[in-house]
Amino acid sequence: MTRRLACILSLLMLLPLVVVAGNGVPKRSVILAGLDVDSMRVRLDETDMQPLEGIWYYPNEEMTLGIERYRGEHNIGYRIILLESQDINVMPGTVIGYIARTALDNKYQLWLYSQRDKVTLIKPLECVATLNAAATTLTFDPPHWKVKVRVNIARFLPTLFNGVSIIPERVGESTPIGFRKVYPEGSDKSPFNRVRYL
Repeated sequence: MTRRLACILSLLMLLPLVVVAGNGVPKRSVILAGLDVDSMRVRLDETDMQPLEGIWYYPNEEMTLGIERYRGEHNIGYRIILLESQDINVMPGTVIGYIARTALDNKYQLWLYSQRDKVTLIKPLECVATLNAAATTLTFDPPHWKVKVRVNIARFLPTLFNGVSIIPERVGESTPIGFRKVYPEGSDKSPFNRVRYL
């Protein structure tokens, strides 16, 4: 019984890693050589930007990121690219996640890679992201899990009621974290979605 309990507990520890992305999200990140903040600005300026596109700052990890349109499988419409970071183990130009539209205009499916594998990232985890009305913040609440263990000491009818029950539960929403848009915004504080003629 102890071995079975240890096996179940170890599987539950891996549960967040099993919640990997579907919908055509690559299992492994790619690196887009030569991308930095300046080159991303040039790329964005050459397009008719959508509200989600731009250069964003992720204060929790001190990262500068680019979000641009992506023609992926299914409904994946954007990719998130690392442009600058305090973490020197992740190269600039690394795609760290993907974003897909949902039925709601301000809600998106967001996948961020959760583990490193040498120079790339693996194991994309999914959460829901919310874009504010001004399209200046993109917040999300990553999945949280807790495990309830119930022990039936009396073990009445042991073939019917297991001695140990393990019940994974998702934890309720907490204060969201997220990205803050830093570009585009002109010196006159003009909104990003001004009419642009190419």
